[in-house]
Amino acid sequence: MEEAPSYSPSDSPQAVPLPDSPAISNSSSPPAVDFLGPLDSDDDVDIEVDPALEDDFSDYESSGYDVSTASLSASIQEYVYENGRRYHRYFGADRNLMPTDEVEQDRLDVHHEAMTMILGGNLHKAPLDHPQRILDVGTGTGIWCVDMADTYPMAEVIGTDLSPIQPMWVPPNCKFEVDDAELDWTFNEDYFDFIHMRNLAQSVSNWSHLISSAFRCVKPGGYLELVELGQITYSDDDSMKDDNPIKIHFETTKKAMEKIGRPPQDTENMKRKLEEAGFIDVKVMRAKQPIGPWPKDKGLKRTGAMVLLACDTGFHAYGMAAFTRILGMSTEEADRVCREAVAACRNKNYHIYNYMHVAYGRKPENA
Repeated sequence: MEEAPSYSPSDSPQAVPLPDSPAISNSSSPPAVDFLGPLDSDDDVDIEVDPALEDDFSDYESSGYDVSTASLSASIQEYVYENGRRYHRYFGADRNLMPTDEVEQDRLDVHHEAMTMILGGNLHKAPLDHPQRILDVGTGTGIWCVDMADTYPMAEVIGTDLSPIQPMWVPPNCKFEVDDAELDWTFNEDYFDFIHMRNLAQSVSNWSHLISSAFRCVKPGGYLELVELGQITYSDDDSMKDDNPIKIHFETTKKAMEKIGRPPQDTENMKRKLEEAGFIDVKVMRAKQPIGPWPKDKGLKRTGAMVLLACDTGFHAYGMAAFTRILGMSTEEADRVCREAVAACRNKNYHIYNYMHVAYGRKPENA
């Protein structure tokens, strides 16, 4: 394996290409399944609880359900360590409040599988036709890019992120760059057929600039797709009370993000942002993300199990920096809120979900 070259970033960091990666063989993907419907369709149908979980135990393990899981340059490799976690620093310690360590990378990969299942096995909802250039903004571990490169071997797939945590072994048509998407983009105008942004709300302060940059760089007729998880929890059977630790964690995280001007997104404001930037034929949709394997439906149960695994470290990932840096909580108090939410996730009597919101739009041919 090649040794990563040394970079010397300027005072105003620009995109830093990562070293070329050895190729792995492509694999075919199953045909896309149209799973999500429009916002006003049947997304509000109640999720039925699995009757097999209706016993005298409160946790999944006691009911026989297995929820266990095993777990560049010097400047761009510098991090902040706090609360036992590693955080990004190169573009500013508060640019991304989520950790970047191996524990978080594992969580991101697990949650990628859950979100793909929610989309019916799809990696996107925009109707792509033999795309040649694809960009993933805020790619994280790069797993979405790798899957897209396998799915569209004719396309060049680029993933950008604040931190170089992507793998070295990737398909030959996939590459990664270190970049801050809220700075001025260096990509050519009318360059990409498809631009994808997923779960960026906690890191974006200027959506207008971000989406305008994407509009400039996507080809006429190309698409921009936004995917965000909602910060409101629901229960169809009233099993979630106001003092439920999951609900408290979601609400506390939402409060912190709103305080620094990074509120959670939903289909309505995502649609508005796309239209204001100039995109047309904007479509929005949402689907329920169960927190835990409590649904009766086999697909939702499997999704919920993956979400539960992600939650094992996810509440701390979303909460610790936000609670201590923004809300001024002590480390002990922030940890308590996170630990109680994790414990509540494992209580099979709580039938809680949130929504995954999707919006995509097309750049006009004459733009």
